[in-house]
Amino acid sequence: MKGRPLRFTPRRDAGLHGYERALQHAGFSPVAGVDEAGRGACAGPMVIGAVILQGGRGRIEGLSDSKLLTPARREELYAEITERAYAWSAVVVPCYDIDRIGLHRCNITGMRRALAALDKRPAYVLSDGFPVPGLEVPSLAMIKGDQVAACVAAASIIAKVTRDRIMVDLHDRYPAYGFDVHKGYVTKAHGAALVEHGPCPEHRFSYVNVRALRNNGAVALVEETDGEVSGEGRTEGARA
Repeated sequence: MKGRPLRFTPRRDAGLHGYERALQHAGFSPVAGVDEAGRGACAGPMVIGAVILQGGRGRIEGLSDSKLLTPARREELYAEITERAYAWSAVVVPCYDIDRIGLHRCNITGMRRALAALDKRPAYVLSDGFPVPGLEVPSLAMIKGDQVAACVAAASIIAKVTRDRIMVDLHDRYPAYGFDVHKGYVTKAHGAALVEHGPCPEHRFSYVNVRALRNNGAVALVEETDGEVSGEGRTEGARA
């Protein structure tokens, strides 16, 4: 690929846009970030976001790891990202695919799907935590990528806000569990609700705390089959 060779790592004080600037300087443009939300939850889907940010005047200020932002600030940044990003997408992987195929495999497959759903093909991919094999472009897995790269931080916000909205909707269908508060993660209140009511169809039966209480509820597991993620989860995306 044409451009100057990438011979340095951005300094710690280079800011969230340092990696993207270095890659663009080396001829890798555009750069996409990808991240997930809901990996550690025992109920609800996992959501993977992918974002390509605009450079220069299109830069979005205030980006950070979605977990470090207030819900109100995440919503504000979500609106700004979906309006101003060069491209973005969100893939929803349902709980039954996680049970059937496995969490990590769903995560990696979901990242590929989110990147494929972008309106623009990236020249380089930055992913949070895990490498994404099988891409047609070079990529780099980054520890705490949502705290060191702007496009990954933006992807984490897309994933987190999308998933939180889904969990609030699920609360209306299953109010006994408090999904609108803990968003399906393991908390004392969530555990107490599981003990009292048993799991609902949105719980992940492959998780030990849910599997142990399976007989308390009248919920049947989806029949296990081999294969990739079904693709029945939603995919959203748009380009500014």
